[in-house]
Amino acid sequence: MIIPGVEKELHKLPGFCEGSGSVLGVQTHVDCRSFLGHKAVYRMGFAMAAFFCLFAVLTVCVRSSKDPRAALHNGFWFFKFLVLVGITVGAFYIPDGTFTSVWFYFGVVGSFLFILIQLVLLIDFAHSWSQRWLREASESNAKGWYAALCTVTFVFYAASIAAVALLYVYYTKPQGCTEGKALISINLLLCLVVSVVSILPKIQEAQPHSGLLQASLITLYTIYLRSSDHPQVNKLMLTEEGGSGPGPGEAAEPGPHRAYDNEQDGVSYNYTFFHLCLLLASLYIMMTLTNWYRPDESLQVLSSPWTAVWVKICSSWAGLLLYLWTLVAPLVLPDRDFS
Repeated sequence: MIIPGVEKELHKLPGFCEGSGSVLGVQTHVDCRSFLGHKAVYRMGFAMAAFFCLFAVLTVCVRSSKDPRAALHNGFWFFKFLVLVGITVGAFYIPDGTFTSVWFYFGVVGSFLFILIQLVLLIDFAHSWSQRWLREASESNAKGWYAALCTVTFVFYAASIAAVALLYVYYTKPQGCTEGKALISINLLLCLVVSVVSILPKIQEAQPHSGLLQASLITLYTIYLRSSDHPQVNKLMLTEEGGSGPGPGEAAEPGPHRAYDNEQDGVSYNYTFFHLCLLLASLYIMMTLTNWYRPDESLQVLSSPWTAVWVKICSSWAGLLLYLWTLVAPLVLPDRDFS
């Protein structure tokens, strides 16, 4: 939608550009060809979000495949694609008005929530990674695992230091840029705090597997967002990998295999949460494709507002605070099992 060829064709849609009474709530008759692709991405994002929101509502409290609504999730693919196409086409005929301006803030909130989900997965991944390597090191009594831990930790911290230096070089100036300097410095200070806390004796006693590997990974995240991998998504969705395969002690039967219903007693994952994650992902992709830009009041320039900056800053702070909580939680709540 944002490549020049497609953007040129969008101008032919009736009412999509010329003839609209207002854009972003501003009465105007200017030529909006400069951001047609931007508007199209917003409408496609709206269509995807509306589609997944619809199915999130339709699958609320589905406990097993015996619920008739489970068929809506697992079947009727032709009709679901038809519904998606219909919503997408209809989205392009939404009157301009304040749609783009309002939907921008929906995208901001949805993207922030999606980033928080990634943060939970990242923290879980960091702990699992460290525990696995330390377990391998203790069981095999090999120094290679410890060397690998030290090497990866050093690389992560080196990359983080280099990235922070580049942030100061490219996003600040010797005179001025006070906000940028303050935000970068706060992030740097928080990274130092979580790194020191992760190796405190009390923390080590409560969580023997905590260490600088996790802290270095979380530190690097404050510079760059990491996407979750499939096994970590399975953890969040409460699914089991290979759930439809043979159980313990069962041999796989030879010959062709047929799909069967393994959710008659209970669903393998929460259908509603599944669709909500895809809804938030749609909004996040929408904001990423548009680079968090929106037209300014003159409708001639696409600008990145401070709202987008604060979303990214707050997400990095949330990641550091969430990781800090995983370190101190066993000390604050000693009666709970955090294993």
